Amino acid sequence: MNERPAAPEPGLVSGRQHALDGLRTVAVAGVFLFHTVTGFAPGGSIGVDVFFTLSGFVITLLIMKEYRSTGRLRVGVFYAKRLARLWPALLVLCAVVVMVGLIFPSSGWGGQGANAIPASAYVMNLANYGAFGSSTGGNALSPTWTLAVEEQFYLVWPVLLLLMLRFWKVRAVAWITAVLAAGFLVERFLLVSGGAPLARLYNGPDTRADQLLLGCTMALVFASVRPGSRAHGSLQAGARWGGPAAGLALVVAVFTFKEPDKPGLWFDVFWTAGPTALALLAGLVIGSLVLRPAGLASRVLSHPWLANLGRDLSYAAYLWHMPVYLLLLPLIPLPWVRVPLAAALTVAMAYLSFRFVERPIRQWASRKLDPAIVRPAQEPVRELELAGRT
Repeated sequence: MNERPAAPEPGLVSGRQHALDGLRTVAVAGVFLFHTVTGFAPGGSIGVDVFFTLSGFVITLLIMKEYRSTGRLRVGVFYAKRLARLWPALLVLCAVVVMVGLIFPSSGWGGQGANAIPASAYVMNLANYGAFGSSTGGNALSPTWTLAVEEQFYLVWPVLLLLMLRFWKVRAVAWITAVLAAGFLVERFLLVSGGAPLARLYNGPDTRADQLLLGCTMALVFASVRPGSRAHGSLQAGARWGGPAAGLALVVAVFTFKEPDKPGLWFDVFWTAGPTALALLAGLVIGSLVLRPAGLASRVLSHPWLANLGRDLSYAAYLWHMPVYLLLLPLIPLPWVRVPLAAALTVAMAYLSFRFVERPIRQWASRKLDPAIVRPAQEPVRELELAGRT
């Protein structure tokens, strides 16, 4: 898809952001705790809200990197690289769970054959709220609904972004993207007012679109601001207090907050504005980590123990944590034994997935697909390599 080159503005993000790798590790840990010791971390599902916001941020910067260096985005190559990055590990997960479930039907992986279809086809979010019949929520593969939401978003966003960049400057596109996010907030209000069930509000590609779009908006803002400018200084000043406050609020919410699941005023208020509010908090944290790389939070999250796990293992750990836990649930009755063992086995499975599935296929795809992206020699570009499940 050919587009005219954008103005050669370097933007604020350059180099790999190791703190974002560490943030992903923390988000996965929150989701793991939510699924295994819900009473201890009732708000651990907030990790999903962080995932969505971070994914929108990362994918937009990756698009802007290629667009600014070549004046276009090879959409086919973009989709092929995303598929090579994400699909093989998911297919292996589905195959292993289904095969073990067939051999041991009474195990926690029994009866997963039908669920593997929407999981591998990236429509588990639709299946979870009954779009294809009865709801499939709660099975070993149901957490793949988040991957489905992201992939459905990726089908639309790159083309829409390139179309907007054809007619408007990056800063204007950032404003338009923010308005689009607000539009999905209004749509969620209408759904809540109309009595939409929780599964629909939780799993919908539209009901999560504002979270992804807010991450996209922040990336576009960062791409439009020159380092050292007045806007840059204002963003840094805001990040100095906004990031720590937002991070503290999210941490407290993980251990104290429970999403409402019964109809009522609080249900209506939260499921209208809650996802947007959580995405805004996540955005403040992400922005602060990028704008203040020498800050305490950035230094902690950039530590190799967190950053390396987030970079290499977070995706597969998210894939495997629920199947592993459900497999152990009937076998080990003691939670204080079952949960640590589930964590250890999840990390082990994630490493095997990364070592023998993800990394070899990603390297092969890079050799095949990267030469298709030719960078003009006269336009040096600062790298925008970022962590993310993209």
